[in-house]
Amino acid sequence: QVHLVESGGGLVQAGGSLRLSCAASGVTFSKINMGWFRQAPGKERDQVAGIGWIRRDTYYVDSVKGRFTISRDNASNTMYLQMNSLKPEDTAVYYCAANRRYGSRWSAGESDYWGQGIQVTVSS
Repeated sequence: QVHLVESGGGLVQAGGSLRLSCAASGVTFSKINMGWFRQAPGKERDQVAGIGWIRRDTYYVDSVKGRFTISRDNASNTMYLQMNSLKPEDTAVYYCAANRRYGSRWSAGESDYWGQGIQVTVSS
């Protein structure tokens, strides 16, 4: 059974930083595409960043380019999202996700696995 567990969320002031972690188990982590999605109240769940397992190619939504960095450590089955220069509009529940077929970029409906989500709140 696949488990994805997020950690590292919380409350931060605008301009601050947080690092999210996603620990995976029950899956061959080195051979699965990983990503982060977020969902704000009343909005759809959208992909923020992704990293492929074959070429380690990365994807970022335009609003986070230059501020967020996604990475993965296959030795520890962990994915990270370093978030810098945080803005109030980054406030959302962040979800770790994985897919076997779509590389570094995919839609929420195409995810094979999800974490439980973790709250990130950026105050102004």
